[in-house]
Amino acid sequence: MKIAVIGLGDIAEKAYLPVLAAQPALDLHLCTRNVARLDRLGDTYRISARSTSVDEVIKAGVDAAFVHAATDAHPELVEPLLSAGIHVYVDKPIAFTLAESEHLVRLARAEGRSLMVGFNRRYAPGYAELAAHPRHLIVMQKNRHNLPDVPRRAILEDFIHVADTLRFLVPGQVTGTTIRTRVRDDLIEHIVLELSGDGFTAIGVMNRMSGASEETCEAMGDGAKRRVVNLGDVIDYQGGEYLVRRPDWVPVVRQRGIEQICQEFLTAVREGRRIDAEDALATHALCEEIVSRTA
Repeated sequence: MKIAVIGLGDIAEKAYLPVLAAQPALDLHLCTRNVARLDRLGDTYRISARSTSVDEVIKAGVDAAFVHAATDAHPELVEPLLSAGIHVYVDKPIAFTLAESEHLVRLARAEGRSLMVGFNRRYAPGYAELAAHPRHLIVMQKNRHNLPDVPRRAILEDFIHVADTLRFLVPGQVTGTTIRTRVRDDLIEHIVLELSGDGFTAIGVMNRMSGASEETCEAMGDGAKRRVVNLGDVIDYQGGEYLVRRPDWVPVVRQRGIEQICQEFLTAVREGRRIDAEDALATHALCEEIVSRTA
């Protein structure tokens, strides 16, 4: 199976290439405009198929592509790939605007191709296991150390993980949404999102002026509580406190769900099963609503 990796920045190099290069029966094709990086990573992984444009990737006849380029470039890469009948995995967000994201989701559906969005936290073991835990109250924090940013970029490229994880974990239909933000000098400093429904509340917090970069998620209910710290350590509270650390030899890409989400996409391609991005689009729509509250 021919698989392209388009965009060879840090996320591709540190997270995806080690996973994909270890998969059997994959014929990898690397693509980036940075020739020095293309040759370095091609040599490192002994990958001879290399190109500097999406047109070359399409001509190579790949079955699917992982798109890890900058968000601004997603539409100009994803659209021709889908139109050429190529299944696409794309880093979140699909695009910077909801209209562009909707267009690409509709195109994938019209072409009968998979469009999978890189919401890896749904596959991270610590968070996936929370979905089977009592969770009448969910509290997630993803903070940054003294890093205010323009609202659209901070929300669509970073807080989107919080919004999607809450949507994944809520145990029922969301009937109430509350959004609060702090914006100063046109930069967003914090975001608080509350999703509620029949018998549950989920709260997501991002403080971009925090004293540390950290991520935690807690699920509580029925006399029990579970807390996941930085997608690794799991702490159970039920009349006491019990810490379960990630085993020493579990790779970070598995802890963060990268390995599992890649397997899900590749398996779907092999089986001819189409992955629809409609649910991912709902997360983008929620983030667009948050952005509108900062205007």
